[in-house]
Amino acid sequence: MSSRNYLFSSESVTEGHPDKVCDQISDAILDSLLAQDKSSRVAAETAAASGLVLAFGEVTTQGYADVQKVVRDTVEGIGYTKPEYHFDHRSVGVLSSIIPQSPDIAQGVDESGEQEQGAGDQGIMFGFATKE
Repeated sequence: MSSRNYLFSSESVTEGHPDKVCDQISDAILDSLLAQDKSSRVAAETAAASGLVLAFGEVTTQGYADVQKVVRDTVEGIGYTKPEYHFDHRSVGVLSSIIPQSPDIAQGVDESGEQEQGAGDQGIMFGFATKE
């Protein structure tokens, strides 16, 4: 058996980092839908860059999220309120593509018993694609 050495590293980002901003926006979309329909299933993803937020994902819900408003309110609440930041609640571009949940995912969640709650696409992964 060969002995191998591995390098394991993690990234931790702080307040104001785009990853944290995106997490808060995704959470706010989820909260908006759950406030209207407690049985909502939401896979909300968000990406951000200077002057732009992309909100996308799949949902099963009877609710409606005003994504433009949710994004702008969240960005303002975080404190991005000045144009010189190149990312502020008034001028940020917001593109959204939130579609109905895939029937395959819905079936997997719907058909699980109460004691065995189905999860659509949850998992923890680490690593990257490489050809060594």
